[in-house]
Amino acid sequence: MLRLLLGLTALGLCAPVRAADPPALKREFRAVWVATVSNIDWPSKPGLPADQQKKELLAILDNAVELKLNAVIFQVRPMADALYASELEPWSEYLTGQIGKAPGYDPLAFAVTEAHKRGLELHAWFNPYRARHPSAKSPAPADHLTRKRPDLAKPYGTHAWMNPTNPEVQEHSLRVFLDVVKRYDIDGIHIDDYFYPYKEKGTDGKVIPFPDDDTWEAYQKQGGKLSRDDWRRDAVNVFVRRMYEETKKAKPWVKVGISPFGIWRPGHPAGIAGLDQYAELYADAKLWFNEGWVDYFTPQLYWPIAQEKQSFPKLLDWWAGENTKKRHLWPGLYTSRVTGAAKGWNAKEIADQIAVTRQRSDTDGAVHFSAKALVRNTGGIADELKQVYAEPALVPASNWLSQGEPPAKPEAVREVTGGKAVLRVKTAPGTRFVAVRAQTGDRWAVSVSDASGAIAVPETGRIVVTALDRIGRESEPVEVK
Repeated sequence: MLRLLLGLTALGLCAPVRAADPPALKREFRAVWVATVSNIDWPSKPGLPADQQKKELLAILDNAVELKLNAVIFQVRPMADALYASELEPWSEYLTGQIGKAPGYDPLAFAVTEAHKRGLELHAWFNPYRARHPSAKSPAPADHLTRKRPDLAKPYGTHAWMNPTNPEVQEHSLRVFLDVVKRYDIDGIHIDDYFYPYKEKGTDGKVIPFPDDDTWEAYQKQGGKLSRDDWRRDAVNVFVRRMYEETKKAKPWVKVGISPFGIWRPGHPAGIAGLDQYAELYADAKLWFNEGWVDYFTPQLYWPIAQEKQSFPKLLDWWAGENTKKRHLWPGLYTSRVTGAAKGWNAKEIADQIAVTRQRSDTDGAVHFSAKALVRNTGGIADELKQVYAEPALVPASNWLSQGEPPAKPEAVREVTGGKAVLRVKTAPGTRFVAVRAQTGDRWAVSVSDASGAIAVPETGRIVVTALDRIGRESEPVEVK
C-alpha cells in the first residue's frame, strides 16, 4: 500500500482506459536459478562482509531485470542448513565460512524485498534430503541434523543423506519448508532432482548401498508388502504429495515447483536413453505431474536439440503429454553450458530451445541454470537473451489457485517533485505487482514493480496501470491522465 505524499503537485487521477490501448503483455515464465551450494552463484565466496554479499545479490537481481526475466529461484537450504533466520536448522557455511554463524542479516528476507521491488517473483529452493555436501569445510555444530539426529542423516559416500523412508525425516523437512512459507512473502517453493542420491561408488568400485536398512527392516516387521524399490518410491511420493497439500493449506497462492531429472525412464519416449531416475533415484516424476502435485514442472532438459538419444524437443513433447492436470510446464535449460569455448555450447542453442518452447501452446516459459553465466555474459549468452527476451513478459497466471475475484483496479496519480515525474500507486490487499505502461510517441515502455515506492514515468503522455495478484491474474486497466 502506498500513501500519497502531501505537498506534491498531482498531475492526474485515474480514469477509464480509452480506445487505442496498449497491447496486452506477453505471458512467459523467465526464471534463473541462483545456486548457493558450493558458492556456485552466490555469494562469490564464503566470509564476505554482509554489505558485499548484498551488493552481489543485487547485481544478480538487476541482471535479471536487464534481461527481462521475471522470476528468481533462490537456493535457501543446500544441506540441512539455512540461508535465512531459522530456529530449525543452522546458518549455512556458504555465507560465512562457518556453519551456524550468522551473517549479520537475513538473506532470504533481503532477497524477497529486493526482488519484489524489481517486479521479480522469488521462489525459495530447498533440498529435501541432503544433509552434508562434499564442499562443506566447517565442522557441523551440535544442532545440525548429522549430530543431533545421526539416525536420520547418515554418511553416504562423499555426502551425508537423510533417509527418505524415515517418517521423522519427512516431518522435519516439511516443517522446514512450511516455516519459510509461513514467515516469508515468497511466491513459490521449489525442489530439484535430488531425492534418493545419485549412486556413489566406494574405493572398490562397487555401488555403495543406501543406508536405509533400519527402516526397511521395521517396515517388513510391520507386514509391509511392497518391494524395496517400490517402498522407497512410495516414501518419496508421499513427501511430494504432502509438500503440495500442506503448502496450499498454509498459503494457497504459493506455487509449488519441482525440477526433476529430464528423463523419467529410458525409452520414454522411444529412442531416449540415459539415467533411469525412477529406478535409481526412486523418483516417479511422471506420477507427480500426472497427479497435479505441482503448480509448475521444470524437467531438467539439459541436452542439445540435435542430441538424438536425449533430444530436447522429443523430451519436451513427452512431458507435455503427461501434463494431465494442465499445470505449467517450464523446462530447465543448461544455460551454463554456453562457454564461448570449443567444448561448450553456442549461445544460439539456448535461443533455439526457447524457440522450441514458444512453438507449443502447452509450454510457456523456461528456467536457466544458472545466474553466474548470465551475470558474466559467458559466451555471449546474456547478449543472446536480450534478443530473445526483447519485450517484457508477465508470469503466466495459475488460475487453478484462484481464491476469489481478480484483483481490484489500482489507484494512481502522476506527480512532479524535484523536476521529475513519478507515479504513485495504491493497491488493494492481495496485490503482488503493478504493471505500468507509459507511452512516448508511438512506443510503450513497460515496468513491473511492487508499488512500494515511486515509479519514474514521463511527464507527459498516456500511462496505463494494472494490478497483478499473487497468482498472476491482472486487473482491469486504469489510465492516468
